[in-house]
Amino acid sequence: MTINVNGELIDFSEPKIAGILNLTEDSFYDGGKYSTMDKALKQTEKLIVDGADFIDIGGQSTRPGADFLSAEVELKRIIPVLRQIKKEFPDSKISVDTFWSKVAEETVNEGAGMINDISGGNIDKNMFSTIGRLKVPYVLMHMKGTPKTMSQQTNYKDLILDINYFFSEKINELKELGVNDILLDPGFGFSKTMEQNYEIMKNLDKFAIFNLPLYVGISRKGMIYKLLNTTAQKILTPTSALHLYALEHGAHLLRVHDVKEAKEIIKLWEMLK
Repeated sequence: MTINVNGELIDFSEPKIAGILNLTEDSFYDGGKYSTMDKALKQTEKLIVDGADFIDIGGQSTRPGADFLSAEVELKRIIPVLRQIKKEFPDSKISVDTFWSKVAEETVNEGAGMINDISGGNIDKNMFSTIGRLKVPYVLMHMKGTPKTMSQQTNYKDLILDINYFFSEKINELKELGVNDILLDPGFGFSKTMEQNYEIMKNLDKFAIFNLPLYVGISRKGMIYKLLNTTAQKILTPTSALHLYALEHGAHLLRVHDVKEAKEIIKLWEMLK
C-alpha cells in the first residue's frame, strides 16, 4: 500500500506519522504557539528531528463551533511558512490541512505534497476536480455539516455503515477524476458524540474494505480529555494508549502533536508484531 508524494513512493507497510503544525490563534490545544515564522520553523525542525514523515500545516481552526476563514486569509498564514520550510528543509513532505480548493492549488504549487480536507469535498465543490488536476494524495475525511454546525449533526442510522457509504461514494467520485492516492479518515470528533468516537475506534478494521491507508487523528482531542475530566495539556499518556490501539486495528498514519512519543509507540508495536 503506497502513495506518491512529490515523486516519492511512501510505503505504509510501516505506519507513518504526520506532525501537526498549527498556524492558528485559536486551535484547541496549541493555538497561537507557532504564529510567528521563527516559532513555526523551530517547531518544524523539532517535528522532523523527532521522526515525523509529514508536516501537516493548518491555517485555520476546525475545532467545534469555529467560524470559517477565507481562502485568502488562510493563504496569508500558510504560504510564507511553507516557502521557508521548503527552503530550510527541502526534503520535508508537507501536507496542508484545508477545505478550500484555492488553498490546495496554491500550496501544492509551492511544494506541498498532500491535501488533508476535513470536509470530504463538501465545503468547496471545486476541491475534487482541483485534486484530480493536481494529482496529489488526498485525505478524505468524514464529517457532516461544518465545524460551526457539526456538533448538532450526530444522528446516524448505523454509524459505521453510514461512514463507509460516504467513503464509497466519495472514492468513486475521486477515482473518476483520476485521483488514486486516497487516505481515509473517519473523522474523530467531527459530527460525532463521545460514544460514537469510541464506536469508530472499536471498529477501525471495518474501514479496511477499501484497501486504502487509514488516517487517524485523535491527538489530545476532547473524546479523551472530556472523558477523563481533564485538559488537552494533560492527556499525552491516554493519547498514546489510543494510538497503540489504533495501530493494532489498522491505522496506517497517525496525525499527532507529540511525534517523539508516537514514534516510540510505533516502535513498540512493531516489536510486538
